[in-house]
Amino acid sequence: MIDEFLARKLSDVDEAVRKAAAIEIMPRFRRLADHEVDEKSGPHDLVTDADRKAEEYLTQALTRLLPGSAVVGEEAVHADPGVYGALRADAPVWIVDPVDGTRQFVHGEPEFCTLVALAHRGELLASWTFAPALEEMSTAVRGQGAYVNGERILSGSPDPGAELRVATAHPLYTTEAERRVLARLDVPGVASRACGSAGLEYLKVARGEMDGLAFNWPSAWDHAAGLLLVAEAGGSQSTVDGVPFRVDRDNALPFAVGRDEATAVRIRELLRG
Repeated sequence: MIDEFLARKLSDVDEAVRKAAAIEIMPRFRRLADHEVDEKSGPHDLVTDADRKAEEYLTQALTRLLPGSAVVGEEAVHADPGVYGALRADAPVWIVDPVDGTRQFVHGEPEFCTLVALAHRGELLASWTFAPALEEMSTAVRGQGAYVNGERILSGSPDPGAELRVATAHPLYTTEAERRVLARLDVPGVASRACGSAGLEYLKVARGEMDGLAFNWPSAWDHAAGLLLVAEAGGSQSTVDGVPFRVDRDNALPFAVGRDEATAVRIRELLRG
């Protein structure tokens, strides 16, 4: 069932993601009313009507395209944490972040995206990263490469001796202890900065515009699409215990992503201290 879907229906998913953005997200971009923005866990953790409506649209569209599949969406999990358990179940699961970079979206900045990934028994099979305000659709299918607007991308490797450009979890969303661990990257030869939209940071690594990432939160909707995109572009990733991050298990955190294996290993070893 999954193989047939991947062979015949990928363009339908692409269309569903684009329609969700066209119907529910972009009409609200730079037009949000105060009552359309709420806080979840605090003033920096925002949710909008665009997040909620786009996730509802995608949940209906994606399960219709693949009968028997489940959806793990950011807003659904916020409402019912038990939804996350679908990642460990036997059915294929769609992992959805309707607006990744909600803070940027609320502020009228174009660097946000919709993230969708398809996984089965913990294996990432396909992903879509759509930045509607930037008019970029990035896709990946396991074993078939990574693409932006239909053109294949490769992450490559940093120039020998070049300073590594690394994006890390934003300090607004980290504890003091987590910040101390991430500060281990503040060494000669590494230039670190706080990340924006996680999905777009993964895209920068897949394109070779950034060398690596260091993240310390596990939410599958932030990482699934980007992890497959980077892997299919030639990149690598692993948690601090030296094994790959997976969406269907508890992971040792933080984890490192690199545009090649050597970069991911270097970031991981710095994080381990």
